[in-house]
Amino acid sequence: MSQAELTRGGAPRPAAPAPGRRLLRPSGLLRSEIVLTFRRWRTLALLGVLVAVPALVGIAVKIETGDDGSGGGSGGGGPAFITQVTNNGLFLVFTALAATLPFFLPMAVGVIAGDSVAGEASAGTLRYLLVAPAGRTRLLLAKFVSVAVFCVAATLVVALSALAVGALLFPLGEVTLLSGTSVPLTQGLLRALAIALVVAASLLGLAAIGLFVSTLTNSGIAAMATTVGLLITVQILDQIPQLDAVHPYLFPHHWLSFADLLRDPVLWEPVWRNLGLQALYVAVFGSAAWARFTARDVTA
Repeated sequence: MSQAELTRGGAPRPAAPAPGRRLLRPSGLLRSEIVLTFRRWRTLALLGVLVAVPALVGIAVKIETGDDGSGGGSGGGGPAFITQVTNNGLFLVFTALAATLPFFLPMAVGVIAGDSVAGEASAGTLRYLLVAPAGRTRLLLAKFVSVAVFCVAATLVVALSALAVGALLFPLGEVTLLSGTSVPLTQGLLRALAIALVVAASLLGLAAIGLFVSTLTNSGIAAMATTVGLLITVQILDQIPQLDAVHPYLFPHHWLSFADLLRDPVLWEPVWRNLGLQALYVAVFGSAAWARFTARDVTA
């Protein structure tokens, strides 16, 4: 054993943490996880895609409607409020959230959640994190909270991008709700914020599933692919009429219930049903992830 490997008392030095990662106190663990999540190029690329989608939707609506504000938007299958975009740019926020929620937003969350633990294992940094005094339970909780923060950030990125594009391309003013009543723009903005938060909360069930999958493998790519594959599979099952009995229990089934926040009075029952289902998924798959992770033999 070389002199560099010995302390003054002759005892072996502990293994040094991997570059870029430090042994953290529990108080700094969550902050470190959040910063690490948003510093990755993968995260920035996903957020860049989410910024671009509302811009593309807004430009497409503007081109299709033309200068006279008529034409397109009323035909086709899209969300019920897409026809209001040309009259009020704020509705581009709701349209963009409805457009990104089936795939773009959950795909981004699936990638981040799937890579949360498995990515550390494949990079060889997981065992160094487990040396920290926080322990496995706090580490796993920090991982989940960082994914939840990403859910909020990703949803707000879509909403803010849509709001900016909507204000640039279309007029802003009183908001005509789906029930036919009108509210001031300030109240419309508050409803848009509430809708964004509900959409972010709607993604927590998928985040818990991704975290659980991430504890099952040492391959970040495999965990991300599995999580996104499960998302696509469940969404396909949700469209099969013969499985109508199980549809209310599938985590994406109530995602579009946020539209009920655009009614007067607000229809809260579908919203609470959605949030309750997401809480159930978080409890079940969060517990499964904890049971797997705390019993896992980490060698990488």
